[in-house]
Amino acid sequence: MPTPERTSLTAIVDAGREILESAGPAGLTMQAVAERVGVRAPSLYKRIRDRDALLSAVAAASADALTVRLDAAGDDLPLLAAAYRAFAHQHSEAFRLLFTASAPEDALHRASAPVLRSCTELVGAERALDAARLFTAWATGFLQMELAGAFRLGGDVDEAFEYGMGRILAGLTSS
Repeated sequence: MPTPERTSLTAIVDAGREILESAGPAGLTMQAVAERVGVRAPSLYKRIRDRDALLSAVAAASADALTVRLDAAGDDLPLLAAAYRAFAHQHSEAFRLLFTASAPEDALHRASAPVLRSCTELVGAERALDAARLFTAWATGFLQMELAGAFRLGGDVDEAFEYGMGRILAGLTSS
């Protein structure tokens, strides 16, 4: 009779996401995940090839969680920006992981779909990708700086985000 499975890929990835947020990428080890799911580290290799595959699976699950949030926000670009920012604040390490080589391209394509739909409505299909890149570059740069504590000159960062979003929207809709 085969030995019963003591964990699942879903449990491993969920544990990986939790560890990533609490201990950062350096703390996301096979050993740490094994302890969290209650198995010995060698047991993980039945489900996950190695640490790189673990990081990739965690990044894919994080991108999918972001996609769910963006889809729920609808096609309004400021609402998408707010959902993107909320995700970055609540899952800062996962947000950062999305911009590494560990993030699978197909998961990133899924996450970009809501922004592309919104930009298509704003500027048309011909320029939608350019508009989505402009928005994403601005929002991601702003959030990376915000998460790093780089806005130290005073002022209200929430207001700055709203101002920036307004300027991006005005620029996209002015032509």
